[in-house]
Amino acid sequence: MGGVRATARIRATADGRGGTSLPVLEGEGPLALRRTRGSGREARVMLVGAMSGPLGGDRFRVECGVEDGARLRVGSAAATIALPGQVKGEARYDVRLDVADGGELVWLPEQLISAGGSDLRVATRVDVGAGARLVLREEQVLGRVGEQPGRLGSRLTVRVAGRTVLDQELGCGPGAPGGWDGPAVLGGYRAVGQLVVVRPEFGKEPMPARVLGEGAVLAPLAGSAVLVSAVAEDALRLRRVLDEALAGLDA
Repeated sequence: MGGVRATARIRATADGRGGTSLPVLEGEGPLALRRTRGSGREARVMLVGAMSGPLGGDRFRVECGVEDGARLRVGSAAATIALPGQVKGEARYDVRLDVADGGELVWLPEQLISAGGSDLRVATRVDVGAGARLVLREEQVLGRVGEQPGRLGSRLTVRVAGRTVLDQELGCGPGAPGGWDGPAVLGGYRAVGQLVVVRPEFGKEPMPARVLGEGAVLAPLAGSAVLVSAVAEDALRLRRVLDEALAGLDA
């Protein structure tokens, strides 16, 4: 079997002094982790790509757990670019996030770019406790400038208090199910993103569904979560839409 196997692990706990400690911060190969300056109770971590990829045949995995009383913000230093490799077959990138009751996770990686000729399968699974808080952003860009995209499959599953509130899947690019680029899915746009926000107060006062502008909509999910879905012409416009949506929820 070819390709690179790599796993990164993060565990955040309350340090007993009003802050957050990181007893587990481990990266392998292309998945390097760096702790950066935090703010208040919040610890911050950057995921740094130490190698190109994921390439064909690679298997990447990121695991992150946030315990009661801990606050963690995770970002990435640059966009992730899925590229074709010498090894045939799809690459896989799995993300597993667990946020315990009383924990808070802000997960804001940079975009995933599906370069021409690549074949990548992404699966993100999130388990959130009933009293936990979460902000999660996912952004996919289909092809670089002037380039047709590779094949990209993406699945996002979110469970709150053991109940599945979101389980959606999207396939794009060559070999994907027909219609992915049609008006019922992307409508010719090349950037697609999701923003999932979980807050206990949403369970008491559900957010109403509404259109946020061209190509974006906010929808309440079961329990204490909301989903913002957006499509845009490019990564810059997509980020602006999602940032504005999050600012509106914080207002």
